[in-house]
Amino acid sequence: MIDGILETALYVDDLDAAESFYGSLLGLEKVLRAGNRHVFYRCGRGILLIFNRSETIKPPSPDALPVPPHGTTGAGHACFRVNAEAIDLIVEKLNKAGISIESDFRWPNGARSIYFRDPAGNSLECAEPKLWSL
Repeated sequence: MIDGILETALYVDDLDAAESFYGSLLGLEKVLRAGNRHVFYRCGRGILLIFNRSETIKPPSPDALPVPPHGTTGAGHACFRVNAEAIDLIVEKLNKAGISIESDFRWPNGARSIYFRDPAGNSLECAEPKLWSL
């Protein structure tokens, strides 16, 4: 049956700003960029899909893969699995880039999470895997 999440998607209005944020600032490995439609990143064992929301709501052209139109309005959310030591490094990197940490706290089970926003306003979280007993 289901063995995990293979990919997750966030939607943005400015793909160049997203590419700079996720690739240059967060250091994710870019897998593919397709024009102004999407940019994909390796994220651990999965893939983070960043879509230009104005492009993915369009039906596919006859010569394209038959992926149905999709998208969201408003901010999305994704949580990155990060070990405890790396959270402090990410906070430092975000602070240097002028990215505000909206919340930094420990859950009742002791796991630490930080929350911040990407340039499109998506809510991003970095948390220790023990948040979900992983």
